[in-house]
Amino acid sequence: MRYSPLLTVGIFVLLFGPLAALADPPADNKTGRDGSVEWSQSQEWKIEGQPLDVAHSLDGRLVYILNNKKQVLVYTSDSKLLGKVAVEAGVDAIDIAPTARGESLYLTNKRTGTFTTLAMNFVYKDIDMSGAPFKGPDNAPVTIIVFTDFQCPYCIRLEPLLNQVFEKNQDKVKMVFKNFPLPMHPMAEPAHRAAWAAGQQGKFWEFHDRIFKSQLNSQQQLNQALIETTAKDLGLNMERFKADMELPAAKDRIVKDITDGEKAQVMGTPTVFINGRKPQERSLEFYQRMIDEELGKSGR
Repeated sequence: MRYSPLLTVGIFVLLFGPLAALADPPADNKTGRDGSVEWSQSQEWKIEGQPLDVAHSLDGRLVYILNNKKQVLVYTSDSKLLGKVAVEAGVDAIDIAPTARGESLYLTNKRTGTFTTLAMNFVYKDIDMSGAPFKGPDNAPVTIIVFTDFQCPYCIRLEPLLNQVFEKNQDKVKMVFKNFPLPMHPMAEPAHRAAWAAGQQGKFWEFHDRIFKSQLNSQQQLNQALIETTAKDLGLNMERFKADMELPAAKDRIVKDITDGEKAQVMGTPTVFINGRKPQERSLEFYQRMIDEELGKSGR
């Protein structure tokens, strides 16, 4: 989506009411009305240089601002600067569009009469992993973070690949589980609480693996019976298991992981990060190539 150049960030914010708050509301909140049009200034924040053009991602989570310093500033919708893209002199307009592998940033240059497409990728190395279940060495040179949903069919199909990746790199990879149950999957949230409860008895990964494997190739549907059968088969104390599922801590863990995912622009499941980078393909070869690249950076 694209919008005409804006003179001030304040005006930009007026036009983008649906975005999340970009900064603290200004003290002198301005409102106005003309005919059937009403407006109110909701946010304002300072940017580097003078803004020449602006675009935002389709989901409204990212904002791209072209300034007069030959830069495109990339912000989150809560005003966090993710980075600056250097552009050639003469670039006077930008646009952004989703692609199968992320987003493309379009640049038009009036001076040279050119149109340029940049493939945009983002690195999120500050995802909070504290308290999250993981397997592999804690200090492994490569960290794979998986935001997943126990009822998501794509997550179910990805599990064999993730297992292959881990088995091939056990001494070099730390694999981290993050909850991201989607509202459209009614049994996902209870299953995630159940996995947390199993973890309280030292059986998180065993529960995790069985729940996914049971659903592979549509063998079984995720329901309460499958959750309880899995827990019994693992020899869990069922009274404690059921009580732990209802603890506020179980729900808090899920909420925290969802919040962490949203900060890293996770929009669906499964979403995988390899040392903060999202793989653009789901294959053993592509994952291994990324892992080998990261190992090369660390000298391992």
